[in-house]
Amino acid sequence: MDIRIGIANSPREISFESAETPADVEKVVADALDGGKSYFTLKDTKGKVFLVPTAGLAYVEVGSEERGRVGFVS
Repeated sequence: MDIRIGIANSPREISFESAETPADVEKVVADALDGGKSYFTLKDTKGKVFLVPTAGLAYVEVGSEERGRVGFVS
């Protein structure tokens, strides 16, 4: 699943693929925001860990788990 995270006052976004479910990602972000934490962490499919500051969080976009089709579709 694709995840895109926008940071305020930053021209670029964080974009990566994760094996976590959309519900898990939503829970991690919501818990960090509700709990007043200064950051939250997410892992990508390659094992990299992303520390995202909650103070500058603009948006979190969680893509679908379904992959797009390649080729001709009738």
